[in-house]
Amino acid sequence: MTTDSIERLAVDGGKPVRTRPLPLEFPGVHRIDDREIEAATRVLRSRSLFRYYGIDLQSEVESFEREFREFVGARHAIAVASGTGALHTALSALGVGPGQEIIIPAYLWVSVIAAVVNHGAIPVLADIDDTFCLNPEEVEKQVTSRTRGIIMVHMSGAPGNVIAVREVAKRRGLFLLEDCAQCAGGTVGGRKVGSFGDMAIFSFQMNKNMTAGEGGCVVTGDEELARRAVACHDLGYPREGGRLVMDRPGLQLWGRGYRLDELRAAVLRVQLGRLPGITAAMRRSKYRIRKALEAFPQLQLRRIIDPEGDTGCFLITTYPDSATARKVNTALRAEGIVTYPQGQSNIVMTEWGLHLYYNNLSLVQHASNDPSGSPWALKENAGLSREYGKGTCPVADGLFERSILLAIPSNLTAGDEDDIIHAFEKVLRALLR
Repeated sequence: MTTDSIERLAVDGGKPVRTRPLPLEFPGVHRIDDREIEAATRVLRSRSLFRYYGIDLQSEVESFEREFREFVGARHAIAVASGTGALHTALSALGVGPGQEIIIPAYLWVSVIAAVVNHGAIPVLADIDDTFCLNPEEVEKQVTSRTRGIIMVHMSGAPGNVIAVREVAKRRGLFLLEDCAQCAGGTVGGRKVGSFGDMAIFSFQMNKNMTAGEGGCVVTGDEELARRAVACHDLGYPREGGRLVMDRPGLQLWGRGYRLDELRAAVLRVQLGRLPGITAAMRRSKYRIRKALEAFPQLQLRRIIDPEGDTGCFLITTYPDSATARKVNTALRAEGIVTYPQGQSNIVMTEWGLHLYYNNLSLVQHASNDPSGSPWALKENAGLSREYGKGTCPVADGLFERSILLAIPSNLTAGDEDDIIHAFEKVLRALLR
């Protein structure tokens, strides 16, 4: 290719590929129409917004739980008010507390760390690999006699190597909790994420593949864990016919009040029906773009465990060094590959905030909500405290510095895809010669 065939970059004064912002990245929101409105209106007209009783109870939460467990392929589903609430409910059901270590990935969301710390346990970081999820070999290295379980987070829309991590958990006698907050609808070998671990959690917050603005779910195949989760997400006791049952041995616990309401459950039932179409649209857009990028060997594409099971909501590209990643990102943004005024559609991953372990200052600084210094200073945790600053997970550090994250909205047009591909090709031809 000659120098004359390379287009002048917008960052150098050339004409940008596009002048309109890309769609915002909220996958489920783009599909909302009259069906969600009618579902919400039906509940409001019933004047029965609480799941367990009402004037004209619609049983939306119960129906959603049944439909969602069938979708995931789990025996039990407990709908909750948020993904964070799902994490807390699951860890409570699993009996997590002081004196225990829980292995978590370097690439995650702050809620994972918070749930462990708020249970009085000690989070232990394990590095990731080029899947941007847990490296099973690094998980094995972090197991000690005090390790209780592993939280496997399926990050940025694509499942991690959950089968290998599950083998580590089984071999070492640990529980496996899948965090599927960013990967609803994902699969490995045709099997849904959320069906591999002892328990799994999902989030239905605004940014997720399906949404009611907020919401979450806990799933499990274990009857006893399900009973405990039901009690823990509520008032600490099971219910029958909406009434608290106080005389069940082993189910007299402490609840957290994370019940999902009928209004959001009604919306989620509609969104669940849309989920396969949402993920198919994102996956189609993402893999069309990925195919074009395969022509640039200097660029590394995220390793996907099972492309058919990728939900498609994010594209991650990795470059030879951090300086190149920043140059490419700046040039892409100048070409109009941005969303605004909201959204972080096209960023170097070091700008990805609380998704990076070392950006969680409460973790790095061993912060506590109370003067006792819990959980770090608890006597049960003596000798378990770790350091969490940058450098703890060097593979993750390098990937963050050299990688660009691009959101793939569920409503990209062929023209939008053309522009993204054109911008990448224009920039990469100029900068990766």
